[in-house]
Amino acid sequence: MIKTYNGSKLGVTSSHRKAMLRNLARELFLYEKIETTLPKAKELVSYSEKLVTRAKKADLSAIRAISGEINSKDVVKKVFDVLVPRYKERSGGYTQIIKVGTRCGDSADIAIVRLVI
Repeated sequence: MIKTYNGSKLGVTSSHRKAMLRNLARELFLYEKIETTLPKAKELVSYSEKLVTRAKKADLSAIRAISGEINSKDVVKKVFDVLVPRYKERSGGYTQIIKVGTRCGDSADIAIVRLVI
């Protein structure tokens, strides 16, 4: 039986991919807008939306889960103080991908990922 992998491997090991997504999510929550390549942006949207959905419970287990994923107290505080109240009534679609163009050096597709207001 063939099983499919949900998500892209991004050409790196699983530990590198996990660390990269954590760092991208931390920067996205901190600055609310980042620029990255299109495949990374697509993976980041899936990862960050799951984090916001988990944080919307706003109980102790949610705080511990988000703190375990994002190793920055400032960002965790911002998630629960700013983002959770902002998306309380919203049932999904917290992020948006805007395609910008290609990078000059390697012609990689560049996209901006931002949190919806």
